[in-house]
Amino acid sequence: MSERSWKDCPKAGNSFNISPDAEKAKSLIEIAKDRISQAQKDINEKNVNFVFEDYYLSLIEILHAIALIKGHKIINHICLKHFLKEILKREDLSIIFDDLRYKINSLTNYGNKMEFEVGKDALEKSRELIDEIRKLSFQKGNPL
Repeated sequence: MSERSWKDCPKAGNSFNISPDAEKAKSLIEIAKDRISQAQKDINEKNVNFVFEDYYLSLIEILHAIALIKGHKIINHICLKHFLKEILKREDLSIIFDDLRYKINSLTNYGNKMEFEVGKDALEKSRELIDEIRKLSFQKGNPL
């Protein structure tokens, strides 16, 4: 089943309601912060894809942390997109996330490396998305 909305995610077994878990969320945030701090600062043609992977994984960890705080366990990235759009009410961020999801799938599942400029742009979008999600979380009373 292809999840076309948040409502499809539980039906497909790709999201579950759980008891909120602030401790696990905190741990995921710490992992994301550590991963970002370890990511290469000097981006070049050889490492841009790998650095993007680190930022994307950090983004996923942050989204999972927010979902845990809100009482959701989300299994796949498509449902994370719907979570952003329909639960967090940020369609603009879900569109950016979906573009990054497509890029990471192309890279990790099909071995299609991004050209340097595309990779730099993906990194910048990842950083901006992480910042926006953190701000959104803080506004909702869950400082990440």
